[in-house]
Amino acid sequence: MALVIVALSAITAAPARAAASTFVLTSSAFTDGGAIPVQYSCVGAGTSPPLAWSNPPTGTKELALVVEDPDAPSGTFTHWVVANIPPAPPSIAADDPLAHAVVADNSLGRPAYQPMCPPDGPAHHYVFTLAALKKKVKLAPDADAAALRRAMKGKVLGRTTLTGMFARP
Repeated sequence: MALVIVALSAITAAPARAAASTFVLTSSAFTDGGAIPVQYSCVGAGTSPPLAWSNPPTGTKELALVVEDPDAPSGTFTHWVVANIPPAPPSIAADDPLAHAVVADNSLGRPAYQPMCPPDGPAHHYVFTLAALKKKVKLAPDADAAALRRAMKGKVLGRTTLTGMFARP
């Protein structure tokens, strides 16, 4: 009969590791894949929706947001471009003027939130992309989404998206 000696450490279960945090973007106005309420469109008040995020990656110095409609008839339409968003507080209120951030030009060439305003027909997808950055970006006064993306190169720690749907009532 053979004698088997096993070290106690070999049979002791390793401690469970904490699950990795997931960077998440949400809205109290709509769920991911859900309908965006009329008040955030050109049919309603045209205000920007409330947004909140959780678990930005460690080392996040600022956030950047781009909201786009890839279903627009003439190609992707950019509704909102915002940089220099502080990670805390972890939210943007509805219709927040974002005085603490830099709002760049949307597809109409205006530094503002452009409400959803699709033509009659099927619902469009509105993709809210939030990037966590390890360094602050600097943007020229006439910057747009492309300029923001160039400025973010090499600075992105993580991204999260929230997609809402909207069709004219």
